[in-house]
Amino acid sequence: MDSVNTFTNYRKLISLADHDWETAEAGKVAGLNVDIRNTNRMVDQYGREFHHFCTTSYLGLDHHPDLLDGAITTLWETGTLRVANSKNRCKLASLEQYETELSELFGTHCISTLSCSAASAGVLPLLASGVFTENRPPVMVFDRLAHYSMNHIKAACADETKVVTSPHNDMDFLEKQCQRETRVAYVADGAYSMGGVADLDSLLYLKDRYGLFLYLDDSHALSAVGTFGAGLVRPRMHALEDHCLIVASLAKSFGASGGLVMLGDERQKKLIQRYGGPSNWSQSLNSAAIGAGRASIKLHRTPEFAALQEKLQANIQLFDSLIRTRQHGSNMAIRLIHCGEAAQANCIAVELANLGFFTSAVFFPVVAQGNAAIRITLRADMDPSLICHFCELLTELLRTHVGSLSD
Repeated sequence: MDSVNTFTNYRKLISLADHDWETAEAGKVAGLNVDIRNTNRMVDQYGREFHHFCTTSYLGLDHHPDLLDGAITTLWETGTLRVANSKNRCKLASLEQYETELSELFGTHCISTLSCSAASAGVLPLLASGVFTENRPPVMVFDRLAHYSMNHIKAACADETKVVTSPHNDMDFLEKQCQRETRVAYVADGAYSMGGVADLDSLLYLKDRYGLFLYLDDSHALSAVGTFGAGLVRPRMHALEDHCLIVASLAKSFGASGGLVMLGDERQKKLIQRYGGPSNWSQSLNSAAIGAGRASIKLHRTPEFAALQEKLQANIQLFDSLIRTRQHGSNMAIRLIHCGEAAQANCIAVELANLGFFTSAVFFPVVAQGNAAIRITLRADMDPSLICHFCELLTELLRTHVGSLSD
């Protein structure tokens, strides 16, 4: 009997995408195993050395000596990796201290998770059930380009309530949903992994006017921007009330490991701790991740951290002055060089790798069919001369393969 696929269709997805993944692996731009040589440089199993131009450690904190020392010291002082049971029953005292310090840094209740994906997998079905909205399940509106870590939870949410997919950043569509339905929750990114940001002005208007519940993933903005690394979303909220949840990765600009949920009150925290499934279970952060994270918090409050944020912005602006993309002028570090077909993107990524620059060819299902691109990310610790050299090589490759710079 044929099944009806409402939210996912993996067999179709694989049939459309697998050839391009095979091409990427054959070209040695996927499936790499690398050793780190020094800051932002690595060598793969084929002996090729790369500058890393598709990292999400936008401030370069993954190499910072304070974070490495924090991880090592806490591991030795704790004498164990973790307490091996559900953390709502028993957890390391240092994890409680870490979550308290995260809450102080971001000015709201915070809980940690093994990853941002685990946070969404645990929290979104709870939101759909209505336990955060006076026990009245909201219609769940997912932005079409919301990260897959959220979009793939649609089926679980649909067991609890109605699920709708909205055109990307279509605030008129969203307002009509708010006018039509008693309760609406909007699920989206603060900053999108393929470039672009949420329309926060409009979302806050809809929140104030209709009581729209906001569930926003700010992984790509946390630490990279905002005073003390608060990101894009948190600074726009004077206080996190009970109609907004922010999730984010602690493994990108923050420089450590895991994810976090920013909450409005203790009741939400207890519900997630008790019923949030994969955001809890027997999988808390280990002591090395806790130590690195606590060191990162200290660094966030220093002039050095603010200087890294400024250096990142300078490198973004330098890149924008050399190559124009649809993300031109954005303060996010992600840039896409559009190539059209996946074969074209893979070809350029292979040539860049052979020239010593590791980038990411993105194609369906990461982006729509026919919209394949080279995904490039900037870091604070990149030397400007390196960025200039990379852009020269990329410009020449684009002239050869695409005919002109395509945005």
